[in-house]
Amino acid sequence: MALNYDLSEDQQILRDSVRKFAEGEIKPMAQELDEKESFSVELTRKMAEMGLFGMFVSPEYQGQGMDYVSYIIATEEIARVDGSHAATIAAGNSLGIGPLYYYGSEDQKRKYLPKLCSGEGLWGFGLTEPNAGSDAGSSKTSAVLDGNEWVINGSKIFITNAASPISIGVTVQAVTGKRDDGRPELSCIIVEHGTRGFEAKEMHGKLMWRSSNTGELFFDDVRVPKENLLGKQGDGFHQMLATLDGGRLSIGAMGLGCAQGAYELALRYAQERIQFGKPLCKFQANAFKLADMAMEIEAGRLMLYKAGWLKDHDRPYAREAAMGKLYCSELSRRVSNEAVQIHGGYGLMKEYDVERFYRDAKLLEIGEGTSEVQRIVISRHIGC
Repeated sequence: MALNYDLSEDQQILRDSVRKFAEGEIKPMAQELDEKESFSVELTRKMAEMGLFGMFVSPEYQGQGMDYVSYIIATEEIARVDGSHAATIAAGNSLGIGPLYYYGSEDQKRKYLPKLCSGEGLWGFGLTEPNAGSDAGSSKTSAVLDGNEWVINGSKIFITNAASPISIGVTVQAVTGKRDDGRPELSCIIVEHGTRGFEAKEMHGKLMWRSSNTGELFFDDVRVPKENLLGKQGDGFHQMLATLDGGRLSIGAMGLGCAQGAYELALRYAQERIQFGKPLCKFQANAFKLADMAMEIEAGRLMLYKAGWLKDHDRPYAREAAMGKLYCSELSRRVSNEAVQIHGGYGLMKEYDVERFYRDAKLLEIGEGTSEVQRIVISRHIGC
């Protein structure tokens, strides 16, 4: 079968429509929302109307039934304009909807997915804890079966989409016992907002993604029906790893979009800014920076789209997802850094979008597995 690097007609239409939406609807509000650290329900609803939630979910559950490459393209185009709203999309799909879609019972899917795919509500994935970040297997949040109910105690932190005005629930990873080898048995359990003992608090004072929603979750003798177990008891760690594999594609897309947006800002500024009688881009030092940016972005796009293609064709993709996430997240940092450098002093001012891109890039090297963790994943795949 011959290689084909062309997007399908549907994928190209999707890119064009999402780009137009991001430029017309998100860009005019991005700076103000970032400054006020304000989550926009209005823009989230509009993104839902665009079909940006439940992109890979079957139409049977009110999803869009698209492939993962299309999902990557859409996330990339939102991130090209604003990282916060790309984070809402990425977490909403990969971390919120994904586990319910892939591991939920038929009743759970029919109960929650239509609301999440339509944007009526958002859903979080409760994994990270104050003392369990990269070492997610060391979670201390516990769930004990008491009759026909799970009793959950513990806390989670840095959970996207879990404390917004339209958040309706979370999938919580909790310790539900011990395995035969002595390690903790981890399971995932559904908890709806409004459940007694469950509290979600918004987190503020963030460096980046200031208009996305980030929350702390607290569970104090939270009781939910035993039917709220997601999949089988003890499958939580496997579910978490598989969820993160898919999530890495969306974080990679955010890195790619961030890099593309920062590059375009730098190129335009370098073409317009006159110093010593000529545009900045005519100086070799700047021209070479921009050439390197363009080259690395193209390499990142090829790497990430390949990972998405592998997933779409039901082939192993965990290694490529880790590579794509690692490369594109670090790419966003390198490109945004050089973009600020090209802007000079103006690049340090909030009125210039490149300043926001510079801040937003940093989280991509931390969220969904740090760069160090990605290197561990890759090294294991190559036999180290």
